[in-house]
Amino acid sequence: MASMRNLKRKSPENGALVFPLDKLNQDLLERVLSRLPTSTFLRLASVCKRWKSAATSPAFHHACSQVPSREPWFYMVDSSQSSHFKNQQHFVYDSSEMNWKFFTYPSNFLKEKQQNESNFLPVAASAGLLCLYNGDKGEFTIFNPVTSSCRKLPSLDYSDTLCAIGMISSQESYKLFLIFGEIPNLSFRVYNSTTGSWEDSAILSKKSPSYPAAQSCSTDDDDEEEDDDQMFYFLSKCGNVVATEIQKNPCKQYSSITTTTKGGNGQEILCFLNSSGKVVACNLTEKNFFEYQRLLPLHQEYSIDLVECGGELFTVVLSEFLETASLRVWKFDEKEWIWNQVLAMPAAISHEFYGKKVDINCTGGGTGEHMLVCISCADDESCRYFLCRLDGNEWTELPACSSGVDGYSRKFSCAFSFQPRIEASA
Repeated sequence: MASMRNLKRKSPENGALVFPLDKLNQDLLERVLSRLPTSTFLRLASVCKRWKSAATSPAFHHACSQVPSREPWFYMVDSSQSSHFKNQQHFVYDSSEMNWKFFTYPSNFLKEKQQNESNFLPVAASAGLLCLYNGDKGEFTIFNPVTSSCRKLPSLDYSDTLCAIGMISSQESYKLFLIFGEIPNLSFRVYNSTTGSWEDSAILSKKSPSYPAAQSCSTDDDDEEEDDDQMFYFLSKCGNVVATEIQKNPCKQYSSITTTTKGGNGQEILCFLNSSGKVVACNLTEKNFFEYQRLLPLHQEYSIDLVECGGELFTVVLSEFLETASLRVWKFDEKEWIWNQVLAMPAAISHEFYGKKVDINCTGGGTGEHMLVCISCADDESCRYFLCRLDGNEWTELPACSSGVDGYSRKFSCAFSFQPRIEASA
């Protein structure tokens, strides 16, 4: 207790000066606490009334917003949630502490779900917010998984097919993007939290890539577009008839990657996979779109997903070739107009998925350092998840997650990445 009464004293170990936290004024205390990992602060908030009061302090929330980035949490979606989403207990993986956490939705949100029989699915995430979608009623809810604050967006009437949903968040606002229609007839709507309303619908015109290397491929692309209008069927190795149209996990049905180009006139870009496996890039600022060239042949069977890491677009593909399976990460070179491999899962791991009906669902960490890959095997209904550190191509398999209540081991089919930010307001 003597150390808490003195402003300064020498540590017997290294002679360093110690300044007790209870002697800090409130402003400095809040700045110190804002630098702690979010999960740490949530635990320390129960230490005393003074620390607990900081959670609702506007000055503390402002101090938290000054922290450039936080290690991502991955909101996990299990197989039962992907179709019903009625479980009250939900899980995240904390990449900073490398452990599992669980939380429950706010009581008012759960009450609304039960009364209206609402079936909300997570469909997008950005910064500290998660977007939930009720496909039966066309309703959207923005949710902060850390603070449990949520907001139901104004209802939106639409008759066209919804094909992609994306989000972009800043410190003070966020935007929700909806892409409608079928190529080449695409349009979009934007919800802007600054105005609290949906903007008018806008048409996306098709744009031919202007890169020199792309012009030499234009003839091949035109021929390929004719093939995309048809449905092809073929026999897989296991003897099943397979359609070339991509089948997506329900939670990933509308998945997309949203980025903002750097510079003063930053452009908002949304990318998604069309039904034939091509990457479609929608420039929502210039109101146009174009298609990247196909990564793999039209008739080859594979699983594919898009990932955004540090503002860059990556494509993850698990395919089989010469009696082995490989999972590779690709990045598009717009100067050469070609896909380049940048990462690969170790062959000893990826080969375990050979011959299994595998579905991959991926998400990138908000800091740009991590990528999470969920691998679901239809043959044995197993799910495994790997965290890849991009700068060193290091792959780590996450441990199984089980609830302390019932001991049941959860199987996750996909995930959404967000930064745990208590200042993020829905």
